[in-house]
Parts: sequence; structure tokens; C-alpha cells
Amino acid sequence: RLVESGGGSVQPGGSLRLSCASSGDTNRHYYRAWFRQAPGKEREGVATIDSDGFTANADSLKGRFTISRDDADNTLYLQMDSLKPEDTAMYYCAAGSGSPWFERLLTHAYNYWGQGTQVTVSS
Repeated sequence: RLVESGGGSVQPGGSLRLSCASSGDTNRHYYRAWFRQAPGKEREGVATIDSDGFTANADSLKGRFTISRDDADNTLYLQMDSLKPEDTAMYYCAAGSGSPWFERLLTHAYNYWGQGTQVTVSS
């Protein structure tokens, strides 16, 4: 089970930190990720991290979003800085196993999903 928190409304240029607490079967999966979905758009990968801490970001988000994980308390994080209105979306965390590295920003690489947390960037 995955439960996101930390979403909200923020002005352009602001920051938010999302959290995703995991429990149960998801603890056995090696890699995690954040995805987002804006109204009328497909769900897109934001960033992924594996069990060794290696990360990858969507090219368009490099330098602004940082993924991290704390396995001691089974929590995934997404630090989002310099937020823009186009970052407005529902943000989801995901957990999966078995897919190669180059597929881990794709939805089919993930078995478990949270319910999402809304991020709205507006002045």
C-alpha cells in the first residue's frame, strides 16, 4: 500500500516536498518512482530511484525535482523547487520490480500505485 502526502497550492517559484509512505508487499519491490497526470493528459514519469539510490529524472524536470528514499521508514520523497504553473497535476508514487532501467519512467514498469496528491501552482 502506498500513501502520498504533501500536496497543496503554491505560487510560481515556490517549493513543495511530497512524501509516499509504503507498507505491506510494496516493501519487497526494489525501485520506486513519482508520476504525474494533468487533466486531459497522459500520466508521465517524473523521477525514479532504485534500491542503491541511483536516480533518473524526466529530461524536462532535471534540476528542479529531486527524488529520494528513506528505507528505514519506508518513505519516498519528491522535492520540487522552482515550481511552474505547468507542474500542476495529480502526483502519484509507484513501486515495481522486474523492468530494466530504461523503462522505469514508464507506467507499465510499476505494479503498485498510490491514490495521488494534488499539486496546484498558481498566482
